[in-house]
Amino acid sequence: MDFWPEFLASSWGKEFVAGGFGGMAGVISGYPLDTLRIRQQCSHGESAVKLLKNIVATEGPAALYRGMFAPLASVTFQNAIVFQLYAIMSRAFDKSVSADEPPSYKGVALGGVGTGAIQSLLLSPVELLKIRLQLQSQPCVTPSQGAGRRHAGPISLARSIYRNEGVRGIYRGLGITMLRDAPCLGFYFWTYEYARERLHPGCRKSGEETLTTMLFAGGLAGVASWVCCYPLDVVKTRLQAQSKSSLKYNGIVDCFRRSVREDGYHVLWRGLGTTVARAFVVNGAIFAAYETALRFINNNNGNGNSTT
Repeated sequence: MDFWPEFLASSWGKEFVAGGFGGMAGVISGYPLDTLRIRQQCSHGESAVKLLKNIVATEGPAALYRGMFAPLASVTFQNAIVFQLYAIMSRAFDKSVSADEPPSYKGVALGGVGTGAIQSLLLSPVELLKIRLQLQSQPCVTPSQGAGRRHAGPISLARSIYRNEGVRGIYRGLGITMLRDAPCLGFYFWTYEYARERLHPGCRKSGEETLTTMLFAGGLAGVASWVCCYPLDVVKTRLQAQSKSSLKYNGIVDCFRRSVREDGYHVLWRGLGTTVARAFVVNGAIFAAYETALRFINNNNGNGNSTT
């Protein structure tokens, strides 16, 4: 009976719950654009508008949300863990800052890098399932890629991958996910903290920024983090889209070289426009939901300030 009051009274409990709300808001607001991003990365240069029209016409609007259950359930938990880890690590990397002050920008960046490396362990299997479901009707890495059995959801797909490829198949792409996420989250949190302070001076300590500041700073953070790591994400998508029975690439370097040789260097930025648009919407929603939830929890615990 006393679990939730005690849980929400602790700083890590507040971060966990607020981060979960942020994760839910992010997935729901940006999933259709994420589906377009994945389709573009595995296409032969079709525009986002052309792909969108084709998906709606041939598969129906629901196809834009195919595979959302896995990230919605897991990203809520994963985002909760990420914000909790970040709150701890941003201070652990720079202990010269007192608890009454917001973390330094150095602590923010290094805490984000550490958080990104750890989150890869949770995120890699989820993204593999999401990518496979989003590409079921698409001939992606090989012409036969979409021709096999269609799976109704992530559980059916996960069972099939585990049965045919084992744990190694579930964690295909873990290395490239970690290489992407570690620097990505460093840029992510640093950009958010810097942008919110510039837009609303003093808000990092007072926690009194406006909703507009939350949305805009969060959106900028999402854009910055994706731009810095996008070529790695393209390689990751291509590696995770292939199964054991239809391997085309023999690792990160081989995938990079062959993709560039076959499609040119522009392939490493294919779908960036869709991704940037999605990143601004999604991460604005994530930080707005996170900060709003955190403020609500703090106010109901008799503490109106946030120093995250």
